[in-house]
Amino acid sequence: MKEFDQDELLLRTAEFYKALSDYSRFKIVYSLMNGEKCVGDIEKEVEMSQTAVSYQLKLLRQMHLVKYRRKGQNVLYSIDDQHVLDIINLTLTHIKED
Repeated sequence: MKEFDQDELLLRTAEFYKALSDYSRFKIVYSLMNGEKCVGDIEKEVEMSQTAVSYQLKLLRQMHLVKYRRKGQNVLYSIDDQHVLDIINLTLTHIKED
């Protein structure tokens, strides 16, 4: 686990939530909660162009929210780790409450 001073920790936390605050990026992350997918599948599910999906995936990778792996000529994307899934699931549970 990395050590951060308080300002850096708060800044990185704000950047994490900023990345998820964009509706297009959140739709992509939400799409990947059911497992890994290629750009074409994500594109169809979130109803965005391949260019837009690829751009948002690049930003999500930089923020360590998603990761990718190559399988032959395909690139498959998935949620980076269980922590990301836990945060999103907890947030969705909170939103669904009265």
